[in-house]
Amino acid sequence: MAERTVAVASRVGLHARPAMLFTQAVAASGVPVTIAKQGGAPVDASSILFVMSLGVPHGEEVVLAADGEHADRVLDELVALLSTDLDAPEAGADATTAGASS
Repeated sequence: MAERTVAVASRVGLHARPAMLFTQAVAASGVPVTIAKQGGAPVDASSILFVMSLGVPHGEEVVLAADGEHADRVLDELVALLSTDLDAPEAGADATTAGASS
């Protein structure tokens, strides 16, 4: 199983718009991915409700994990996405294409 740790760059953390863009990218990747706070229980990263329920603020690190043929590539794309301020207006176009390259 591949894992990555990344600090969330969005100003409001993983809430509303950033969570939606992240979960859409996960779903588009076709690879099962989990997300967890450091030391916390992992949840399905394609579920906006699960992701928002983590309550991840700006700057907090999360752990992404995936298993499968393209897990490393998908996790690298998701790390790049979470390292971006997804609250910025131009982030929407980039985020929707991140998981589509599978």
